[in-house]
Amino acid sequence: MRIWTKLALGVVGLAATGIAGFLIFAPGIVEAGRNKVIPHDPWPVSAQAQALHDRLVIGDWHADPLMWNRDLTERGAYGQVDLPRLIEGNVAVQVFTAVTKSPAGQNYEANSADATDNITLMAMGQLWPVRTWDSRFERARYQAQKLHGFEADAPGMLKIIRTKTDLADVLARRASGERIVGGVLGIEGMHALDGDLANIGPLFDAGYRLFGLTHFFDNEVAGSLHGLSNAGLTDLGRAVVAETIARDVMIDLAHASPRTAWEVLALDARALVVSHGGTHNHCPVKRNFPDDLMQAIAAKGGVIGIGYWAEAVCGTTPAQIVAAIAAAVDLLGEDHVSLGSDYDGSVETHFDASELAALTHEMLALGWSEDRIVKLMGGNMMRVLAQVLPD
Repeated sequence: MRIWTKLALGVVGLAATGIAGFLIFAPGIVEAGRNKVIPHDPWPVSAQAQALHDRLVIGDWHADPLMWNRDLTERGAYGQVDLPRLIEGNVAVQVFTAVTKSPAGQNYEANSADATDNITLMAMGQLWPVRTWDSRFERARYQAQKLHGFEADAPGMLKIIRTKTDLADVLARRASGERIVGGVLGIEGMHALDGDLANIGPLFDAGYRLFGLTHFFDNEVAGSLHGLSNAGLTDLGRAVVAETIARDVMIDLAHASPRTAWEVLALDARALVVSHGGTHNHCPVKRNFPDDLMQAIAAKGGVIGIGYWAEAVCGTTPAQIVAAIAAAVDLLGEDHVSLGSDYDGSVETHFDASELAALTHEMLALGWSEDRIVKLMGGNMMRVLAQVLPD
């Protein structure tokens, strides 16, 4: 009997060790495969480009590292963005976006809201707090908590921006020589409300200042660009838009259905954001809004953040990303184009956050003026933030 007991205990011990090993190593293995930087030789950066790059105020409207279990105060061995690499790339302001639901088999054409949710599996596999396992609202609060924790651990590297004053403080500190990153919290889809308008208050209090209405599926707020309905705003969605206006929270139209975007344009007179993507005139895929809709967003002072992945901009090298930026400038004008990497959003890129000087190099190679480059690399983003953030 003792032999059988020992054997049973040994099996249990091996199983426990295997489970522990899986929980420790599997998330990193998954992320390394999902957020790949394509191997490459160093990108060319001229002395002129580096000197200009070092003077720029650079901003990025969209990155998703908060859904992964990495310490963003440390330079990662995988993934595409963290605070050390943002500092190396001279980024002044980074939007950190919370992902709270993602349907299995997601694609740009059509996704059911009833599909198995990958973020539920991720929350369990990465040992997020149990409260997050069945609540999209709690997932958003937890990801905000993570960013606040990084700020507390490294206040010289990160300051979370909630107000116009916070933005001005970050930019003043950087102008005086500090290498600090301003972090703005965003949400990718207002299904994070769990259907309750009252949850906007706690999310605002957690620091969220950029609300995307939808992600890869239709939700209680609006139709998605990748959903099944092609619908616009629901009654809850119109109430959400009204609340964002009242609270000076920016609206992100990325992933919204065209009908949703047109209806938001009719309700919100402020500058709107398409945080990450491309333009249809350059990369004619469903992921990108029709050109007339993009022009309407620009006409109200809005901006689009150009992404760095092939499915949205039809290329991945620095020269190809700058070609996508050039097409957006041709369509919308140089005052309405920004950067929107989608780093760590399960995309493959050809450079990480530390290598952004390669974009400046390619812009100079096109003969662009310094004034234009200043706008595209961050000036337009800073203008919109200064307009829309709360006082």
